[in-house]
Amino acid sequence: MDRRELADFLRSRRERITPADVGLPTGPRRRTPGLRREEAAQLAFISTEYYTRLEQARGPHPSREVLAGLARALRLTDAERDHLHHLAGVPPGPPPGPSREVRQSILDLLHRLPQAAAIVVSAMHEVIAWNDLAAALMEDFSAVPRRDRNLVRRVFLGPHPEGRRLYGVSDADEFARRAAQDLRATAARYPDDPELTQLVAELLAGSEEFTGLWDSHDVATAPTFRKTFQHPSVGPVTVNCDVLDLSDRDQRVVIYTATPGSPSEGALRLLSVIGTQRMDTTP
Repeated sequence: MDRRELADFLRSRRERITPADVGLPTGPRRRTPGLRREEAAQLAFISTEYYTRLEQARGPHPSREVLAGLARALRLTDAERDHLHHLAGVPPGPPPGPSREVRQSILDLLHRLPQAAAIVVSAMHEVIAWNDLAAALMEDFSAVPRRDRNLVRRVFLGPHPEGRRLYGVSDADEFARRAAQDLRATAARYPDDPELTQLVAELLAGSEEFTGLWDSHDVATAPTFRKTFQHPSVGPVTVNCDVLDLSDRDQRVVIYTATPGSPSEGALRLLSVIGTQRMDTTP
C-alpha cells in the first residue's frame, strides 16, 4: 500500500468534482475547489475521520468495500478505479457493474453521423448516449427519467397496456426475446451489481413472459439487421441496423441508416429538420 500516492490521488480526484456534479448545494463560502472531505466521505459511506486519515497518508488498509465506495463517490473511470486498487495494495476485481461512461470519441462519433440515428446502450440495455436524429426517431431521451431509458424494462413493463410498443418498432417481440437472453449473460458478468439485481427482480415480478424467457437459460440469439419504426409524424421508417461492440466498456453503438434513395431516407431527412417536435398534435 502506497499511502502517500493514495492520499495524493484521492485529493486530486476529490478536488475535480464540484458539488453540483453530485447534487450538493454550492454555498457561498467554499475554500476548496471541489468537494469537502466530509462530503466525499458521506458519498462513500465512510466516516469523515477515516477519509481524512486516508488523505493524510496515515489511514488503515482499505477494504474492497471502502474502495468501491470511494470509486463511486469520486466518479472514477474504470482505469482510475484499477489505479486506486493498486495504490491501496488490493488487486482490482471485475467491475462492480456495467459501465455507463461513454468515451468522448464515441460521443463525437454520434454527432458526426447527421444522416444516421445512433445510440449507445450499456450492458443492461440502458440508452446512455444518443444523437439528435435518434431522439427524433425514437424518443427525446433527455426528457425522460434515467430508469425509463432502459429498453428491457420498457419492452416488458412499458406504459402501453394494449400491447408491446417499443417506439413502434417492427421487431419488438424479437427484441424482447433477445434482450432477456442477453440480460442473463450480463447478470452472470456482474453478479454483485445491485442495480442489475433490482432490474431482474422487477422484471421477474412484473412479467410472466420475461420469467419464461429467463428460466429458459438461453443466452444467445441472432441479431436483427433491418427494422421499421412507425413514427407518428413521418410514418414508417425502415432502417438498416448495425451494431458496433465496445468491448472495453461492455457497451454497444447501434446505428440506424436508411437505404439511399428510399422513402425512408427522405423520412430521416425530414426528422433531422423537425427534430423532436410532434407534427401530429392539434392545438
